[in-house]
Amino acid sequence: MIACAVILPPDFSHPTLNDSKQLSPALREEICAELKQRPDVLWAIGIVEHTEIDRFNITGATYMAMLRAVQGLAETPDFLLIDGRPVPAFSRLKQIALIKGDSRSFSIAAASVIAKVSRDRIMDGHHKTWPCYQFKNHKGYATTEHLEALAKFGPCPIHRTSFLPVRSLNKTQELGFS
Repeated sequence: MIACAVILPPDFSHPTLNDSKQLSPALREEICAELKQRPDVLWAIGIVEHTEIDRFNITGATYMAMLRAVQGLAETPDFLLIDGRPVPAFSRLKQIALIKGDSRSFSIAAASVIAKVSRDRIMDGHHKTWPCYQFKNHKGYATTEHLEALAKFGPCPIHRTSFLPVRSLNKTQELGFS
């Protein structure tokens, strides 16, 4: 789980920055590099490992990654713009939650781009370690390709044991069906 927090200068504008899901991987990489090179853009990443997701659940892990990202910023923000719903972990900071915020706010879009590029690079690294799972193609999402590899090869060390297909495989193996 990866989250990013970004503080942009007040006059920030960008001709192509938008919801990261609307951008090609190449354009995300380009925008990410631009943002990271600007001295007036502050950013930090928060990462939660698969074992923590298993322990705290996906919602708790999401909040934890967001909190780590905000805590990693060089400056404390005046308030937070959150993509989606308010985050209880930020009860001490003012926040504005925006549904579809990554298409409505440069700050949220920038955080989304940096987080997605960072996640993609991590998944590309996992692909090199475990190529049979094709992480470079599906980035860990439960695509048909991912589920087929999981069924064929079983889980690898980075798979979440709380992920339903992994739990199902483990249960099947415990019952002696594999």
